[in-house]
Amino acid sequence: MQVILLERIEKLGQMGDIVTVKPGFARNFLLPQRKARRATKDNLAIFEQQRAQFEADNLAGRSEAEIVGGKLDGLSVVLIRQAGESGQLYGSANARDIAAEVSAAGFTVTRSQIKLATVIKTLGLHPVQVRLHPEVTVTVTANVARSEAEAQAQAEAGRMVSPEEQRAAEEAAEAEAEAALAKAEAEEAEAEVDESDEETQASS
Repeated sequence: MQVILLERIEKLGQMGDIVTVKPGFARNFLLPQRKARRATKDNLAIFEQQRAQFEADNLAGRSEAEIVGGKLDGLSVVLIRQAGESGQLYGSANARDIAAEVSAAGFTVTRSQIKLATVIKTLGLHPVQVRLHPEVTVTVTANVARSEAEAQAQAEAGRMVSPEEQRAAEEAAEAEAEAALAKAEAEEAEAEVDESDEETQASS
């Protein structure tokens, strides 16, 4: 089936191009989504009459998407999942999950805007494309971890952190916290001694 594109479609063509597509793709996606019209003589004439408006609408949409994209590009979202020692998830993380987290971060996106070749099945940092407009795509990072602490460790390391590394990091954090507490207690005790000495000297 021949259709005329009303917007840029990746791997298919630009706005105004007349392309041949499978009938099912046209009926199920392009036509109901108003991304294309059948390439009839009448529709071609209507498109040419309205081309300026289509181009203006596309430009406005692209400009808005670029503004949002400037804020969204590089965002990292955390998805907490259960996983085995090897890092293999017991379930998976999909486009719907990522869209929900991106939306929770303050950006309105739909599942269809998340471009994920396959569902995520392992822990780690996964770059994911978000299509805000046919001509504007940005990348966010899906940080898939078993806990918030592990997600933070992965973000700092820039990769998946093994259970051994995670345990070592947690132990180091605990040791650091204990050392800080001991130091604070020692300083408090020293201050009390100094205060006691001053009181003794004052009374004498």
